[in-house]
Amino acid sequence: MPLLISDANVLIDMEVGELLELMFALPHEFATPDLLYTDELEEHHPDLPRLGLHLRELDGDGIDAATAFRQRYRGVSTYDCLALALAVNINCRLMTGDSTLRHAARQEGVEVAGTLWLIEELIRHEFIDARQARNAFDRMQQNGRRLPWQEVDALIRRHQ
Repeated sequence: MPLLISDANVLIDMEVGELLELMFALPHEFATPDLLYTDELEEHHPDLPRLGLHLRELDGDGIDAATAFRQRYRGVSTYDCLALALAVNINCRLMTGDSTLRHAARQEGVEVAGTLWLIEELIRHEFIDARQARNAFDRMQQNGRRLPWQEVDALIRRHQ
C-alpha cells in the first residue's frame, strides 16, 4: 500500500467535501508529521487518526532538514516544511494544494499530488461517481477552499 504524506490543506479539503472516510478506504496509507497534526489539525479534526491518518515523528535529521527547507523556501510554512522533510525522508509522494510547497517539493525531487488527484482516485476506485465528485467540489468552493477550478471542471467532464 503506497504511503502518502499530507499537509493540512488536503485533509481539510476532503473533510469539507465530506469525503474523508472514503479517502481512508483507498488502497493508500496516509500520514502527516505528528507536530503538524498536533498544532494545526487536532483541535478541529480530532477524528483523523481514528479514520486512518498515521502520525509520523521526525527524528533529529528530519527536523534539521525541515529547518533547512524553511530557510531555503521562504514562502513555505514551518509545518509544511515538516511534511516535506518527512516525504523526503521516507521517499514518498507529498499531498498538498499549496503552490509554494508544491514548487519546493519538486525542487527536492518529491512527487506531488493533491485534492484533485485524490478525488480522481476515488472515482477510479469506484467509491464515487462524477456527480458525487461535483457535489464535493461544490461544497469545497462554497466553503472558500482554493482549488484550480478550471481543472476541477475538466476532471468532472472526463468522468461524466
